[in-house]
Amino acid sequence: MYELFKNLGAWLVAGEQWSGPDGIAHRLTEHLQYSLLATLIAAAIGLPIGLLIGHTGKGAFLAINLASFGRALPTVGLVVLVFLAGGLSMLPVYVALVALAVPAIVTNTYAGMTAVDPDVKDAARGQGMRGHQVLLQVELPLALPLIMTGLRLALIQVVATATIAAYVSFGGLGRYVFDGLAQRDLVQVLGGAVLVAVVAVALDLALSGLQRFLFLPHPHRLGTSS
Repeated sequence: MYELFKNLGAWLVAGEQWSGPDGIAHRLTEHLQYSLLATLIAAAIGLPIGLLIGHTGKGAFLAINLASFGRALPTVGLVVLVFLAGGLSMLPVYVALVALAVPAIVTNTYAGMTAVDPDVKDAARGQGMRGHQVLLQVELPLALPLIMTGLRLALIQVVATATIAAYVSFGGLGRYVFDGLAQRDLVQVLGGAVLVAVVAVALDLALSGLQRFLFLPHPHRLGTSS
């Protein structure tokens, strides 16, 4: 076991391991590109749905259950299914990753919208605001912390799962896992898994810190003085 982790450390810090088209830097860039694009597509789908059902209160049961169904779909199975239907391309990967990300975005956006105090919304309407103004100027700003949580969870899930791109012969950090399995190279498999875990944890910590900075009160913002 000691020898395995020693070899893993040597593999991770080797200069040649970080350069070239098969290097860690390039594979990391691919992995982040897949993850960010899939999360953006999921946000373009999930945010309007969550905002609409949260604002109107209509269709919530159906939307939340569909989101739960999407969360239960086996990701690799979905990749294989779309791959068989559409051929060798990144489409199956993006379909699976988007399907994985949408539920967290929909449910957290809906939760954020429903958490807004009804009295606040009534007061806004009492001041003459129309429906879309209440949505954009009152509900959305107050729901942003939970919406951001949904986006963060979705991105972390996608980053952790984007290794499936290598399953259909594309890149990303999953390349090390699948190539290592094919070559019976345990160090490479473990190296790929460690890199994915480190990236996911680092993004989670960074985004959590950003959320705290944006949404928690700071003394200097409140104008307090010692």
